[in-house]
Amino acid sequence: MSDPRTPVFLTVHADGRRRYSYWQPFDPDTGRGSCYVALPTAACDALHHAARISLGEPVVDPARTTYRVRPVRTPAAPVPSVRPVRTVSQRVRVA
Repeated sequence: MSDPRTPVFLTVHADGRRRYSYWQPFDPDTGRGSCYVALPTAACDALHHAARISLGEPVVDPARTTYRVRPVRTPAAPVPSVRPVRTVSQRVRVA
């Protein structure tokens, strides 16, 4: 989900079924691809509930609603301030 070259989508079907997926392009070296690849729904839902991913604007049609899935940028944790430790030799002033 963090690679912008491979967009991930959530499709919510009319019956409530949810499916996270991305398009896998054809790879001529392996002969595989040109298909949608489903991601584990429970794991993706957990990421959404933990606010690690967000959903874009919905695209609605009668059978389903589709959302673009993006990672949520979390701010870096603050670095605790640490006072420098002085050694005995630094505390003693030479006159």
